[in-house]
Amino acid sequence: MSTYRTLASAARVLRQLRHDPRSIALMILVPCLMLLLLRYVFDGSPQTFDSIGASLLGIFPLITMFLVTSIATLRERTSGTLERLLAMPLGKGDLIAGYALAFGALAVVQSTLATGLALWVLGLDVTGSAWLLLLIALLDALLGTALGLFVSAFAASEFQAVQFMPAVIFPQLLLCGLFAPRASMQPVLEWISNVLPMSYAVDGMNEVLRHPDITGDFVRDVVIVAGCALLVLTLGAATLRRRTA
Repeated sequence: MSTYRTLASAARVLRQLRHDPRSIALMILVPCLMLLLLRYVFDGSPQTFDSIGASLLGIFPLITMFLVTSIATLRERTSGTLERLLAMPLGKGDLIAGYALAFGALAVVQSTLATGLALWVLGLDVTGSAWLLLLIALLDALLGTALGLFVSAFAASEFQAVQFMPAVIFPQLLLCGLFAPRASMQPVLEWISNVLPMSYAVDGMNEVLRHPDITGDFVRDVVIVAGCALLVLTLGAATLRRRTA
């Protein structure tokens, strides 16, 4: 991998996204709008918003980054752009890292806006530091980016890329502990939840929600989410194909 080629690849993706306001709006504004909607759904029960708002602050960015990244990457493959890029002295690692940096920059903006909105506009009550909440929200968005880059290698069309969402995201959403404590699940489902990265994203948010200081469990959750993102990015580079069959 080359730092110069990686940065050049990231700059190219950002230039393309600049001309795609719908994708930018989806990545940056939709999580904020979902949090706003959720706050007023529970307008008569603010404690409910406090209990699940932190978890969804990580889940919403993960889902939106997964969708946009998988579709944008697949579009480059089906249009022939990816084939032309890989014909140049540009390695797969440079290309994947460039995508990750570009979408990661947008994830920083997205997570900052969503966290600021939840804490200082919608009144989300958390015991821990806002910076820790922002950190885990950013890692969740980066995990969504990595998952989107990975699954795009197995889709032949944008419609198929969207179809991966029920297979990749929905099971994690059901088993992450948002709807029921993971310890109360059927043992097989609890075991499955223990190997899914979204479970640790939710756990990390809940640690900030309940504890004023950094805990050992929070460090574990951050390391697992970050490690899963790096692992999936590595797998994405290994499975990257020039064109869609």
